Amino acid sequence: MTYTAPMVTLGDTAASLHTGLSAQAWLLNGTPLGLAALLLVAGSLADDYGRRRAFLLGTFALGLTTALGALAPNTLLFTLARIAQGAASAAILAASLGLLVHAFPTLSGRIRATGVWGAFVSGGIALGPVVTGYVSQVADWRWAYGTLAAAALLVAGLAPRSLTESRSPRAGRPDLPGALTLGLALTALLAALTLGRDGWLRVPVGALLAATVVLLAVFVAVEHKGSTPMLDLSLLRRPLFLASTTGAFFTGLSVIALFSYVPTLVQRTMGLTPMDTAILLVLWSGAGFTVALQARRLSGRVSPRHQLAVGFALHAAAALTLLGAAGSAHWPRLLPGLLLSGIGSGLLNAALPLLAVESVPQGRAAMGSGASNTARYIGSAAGVSLTIALATSGGTSAHALSKGMNTSLIVSATLAVAAGALLLTLRERRSSTP
Repeated sequence: MTYTAPMVTLGDTAASLHTGLSAQAWLLNGTPLGLAALLLVAGSLADDYGRRRAFLLGTFALGLTTALGALAPNTLLFTLARIAQGAASAAILAASLGLLVHAFPTLSGRIRATGVWGAFVSGGIALGPVVTGYVSQVADWRWAYGTLAAAALLVAGLAPRSLTESRSPRAGRPDLPGALTLGLALTALLAALTLGRDGWLRVPVGALLAATVVLLAVFVAVEHKGSTPMLDLSLLRRPLFLASTTGAFFTGLSVIALFSYVPTLVQRTMGLTPMDTAILLVLWSGAGFTVALQARRLSGRVSPRHQLAVGFALHAAAALTLLGAAGSAHWPRLLPGLLLSGIGSGLLNAALPLLAVESVPQGRAAMGSGASNTARYIGSAAGVSLTIALATSGGTSAHALSKGMNTSLIVSATLAVAAGALLLTLRERRSSTP
């Protein structure tokens, strides 16, 4: 809910904070940046020092940082609060799947538990815009964040009664150099994508992209030489781990990124209110919630890898269905695409958490969760910047935004098709030993 909160209130928030068009990407990207930068290290720390402890600290910190976002007087402080929310969310996401693996040791129980986990990801996506849209109508967008802050603090207060501690400790110190280099690399990448809206061939954009490549190379070197890396690079030789991270990355880049900015485009081209847009999004995310809950019935018949491929195919078809919708001025034109993409998203949200914990050794479940979600939010952060750049490249008039939305839809569909094709090639090698 906190992650999707800005989707339908971006216009009001930007106006209140006097945020320029290019800088609006940071209002959406603050949380995924914090998530992507710290998920891997949060997963390692949760495994080493206690998943219950990491979950509780993250939930409490999420409540506090969301409250700070509600009080932010300008774009910079709001963005910093959103980054801090992402950092707190990293502890929650990384620890939660590790807690589930400990609580449900059998495969059948794990399939059911991760399916419910994925469904509630979709449920939060659905409720976030509804809550913020409703509260912003009766009060102000700041009260919406205050409401979410109170909810997070309530969960933090109730969670100790339900959770039991689990860990899988290793000798060594936390991988702070790895976290630092990855965080700087992501910041450089997002800045390059944001500035690219005003010209991709400019020197600052090229310099930031070059810095991204260098920092990622340093990150790989740090992880290779470290005694307790937050990412075990040997996992990259496992096809299932590659499928997990690839699927998560393209989910963020293609699906989440598109629907993070579509609400704003719909409001500006169709004249819908934030609450109207939130209700439309419920069709997308509500379908995802329902499908993710029922996806456990596919266990044994459809592998998570093939489930991901089908999910991407459905999203690609949905994106093509939405072509021309913004220029039609008729909101029912959006419904088939939203429903179709929602079904695909449900399959993605159910398969990704199971594949994340099944693709790593059992004692490193939180690291597997951290790696998968890191890839997801790297893709999301990069995709949001790219989507805004594509959608607004022709201007901010309703006609120009309609054309820009069509371009974004075509790119999103192309990325989804590429993801599905790539996943089908990542088959687990069968042992030749009898």
